[in-house]
Amino acid sequence: MTAALLSIDRLSGGFLGADGGIAPVLDAVSYDLMPGQLTAVVGETGSGKSLTALSVLGIQPPAFRRTGGRILFGGRDLLSLDAAAMRTIRGARISIVFQDARAAMNPVFTVGRQMADVFRLHHGGSARHAMDRAIEALGRVRIPEPERRARQYPHEFSGGMAQRAMIALAALICQPSLLILDEPTTGLDVTIQADIMTLIVELCRDQGLTACLITHDLGVVAETCDAVVVMHAGRVVETGSTEQIFTAPAEPYTRRLLAASQLGEPV
Repeated sequence: MTAALLSIDRLSGGFLGADGGIAPVLDAVSYDLMPGQLTAVVGETGSGKSLTALSVLGIQPPAFRRTGGRILFGGRDLLSLDAAAMRTIRGARISIVFQDARAAMNPVFTVGRQMADVFRLHHGGSARHAMDRAIEALGRVRIPEPERRARQYPHEFSGGMAQRAMIALAALICQPSLLILDEPTTGLDVTIQADIMTLIVELCRDQGLTACLITHDLGVVAETCDAVVVMHAGRVVETGSTEQIFTAPAEPYTRRLLAASQLGEPV
């Protein structure tokens, strides 16, 4: 059997309160991301899906305190690594696309400059070579006039175009093994959402990426994902193939989630 690329093993924790106590928010969260698959993590707001994903990269909120569990990547527990070791993994081997791409970019540097700087950080080479790779990456995510766009600043990009640039940065410039996508289509027009998801699926297949999609949109999940993790109140309540989750969900919460989306009802 193929081993998981990343295994979250009974991750538990909560937020530190003013009184020194910890309010639990994650309760023994466990799931695997299998190589080459696009896995969706779904659940209502506050279920812990984004917090779990941020913990993989060590960028969880400062008030969060882990109380147990491991996150295994390539046989190493990421939670045991020091800051220097995590810097060799973050971006280079595990990369993330955030919900608001423009907010995630530095407003005082051009998009091309930011992408080129990240390329040089991970791969070295000259500034000219790095900029060429940045322009090439913008073209691959179907941004028109990529050379001109590379000279523009984040505020000059539309929401959909900024998200494409962020995907180019995370998937093509960083060239990771694992790509985490945290609500990448939230706030975009429906037609742009579809284009972004088509792009993500194409890049994952072309690059051989393993991807984790955090989303509320079960329609997107049904159309694009290989596997599904369902979270509720800080716990994983069900995992399975997309077909199994959508056609024969085992847990009442999953059935309610599908019914609310109108995707769990017989056609």
